Parts: sequence; C-alpha cells; structure tokens
Amino acid sequence: MIHIDFDVVVFQEGKTYVAYSPKLDLSSCGDTVDTARKNLKTAAQLFLEEAANMGTLEEILKEAGYEQESANSWLAPRIVATELMHLEA
Repeated sequence: MIHIDFDVVVFQEGKTYVAYSPKLDLSSCGDTVDTARKNLKTAAQLFLEEAANMGTLEEILKEAGYEQESANSWLAPRIVATELMHLEA
C-alpha cells in the first residue's frame, strides 16, 4: 500500500463539478463537489495501482515532482496559491 497526498482543484462546468489533480494530471466529475472528490480519489487509486503493477509508479511520481520519503510514502509538491485573475486587453 502506498501513502500519497495530492492537491485537488474543484470547479464547475454547467451543472457538473470537476475535481482535478494538477500534479497527477487526473480528473473526475460528479453532480456534487463531494461526489467529484470521491470519484477522483477512486480514479487516483486505480491509476496508482496500475502504475505500480506496470512498474512505472516511481517514474511517474518523480516526474510529477514527488519525493520519496520511504518505501511506500511520497511527499507531494504543493500548490501554494490559486486565484482568479482578470485581464483587459
């Protein structure tokens, strides 16, 4: 079993909520924020399990900016700020 944290950004597209993990480049959606988060967690678990089975997990995580803390634990790169910007051109 692997221990990994990942940042999630949730946004709305029409009536659908999309949960997105920038560093893992994974997303999922749902009718509510909680459902979108839950679906993303499931997608991340399946993605990481399959990467481990294929022997590419370490390469994927290092490329995404993770640092290995121990055999089954990885330190996540962190999003430090998000903001909505406005530009008039």
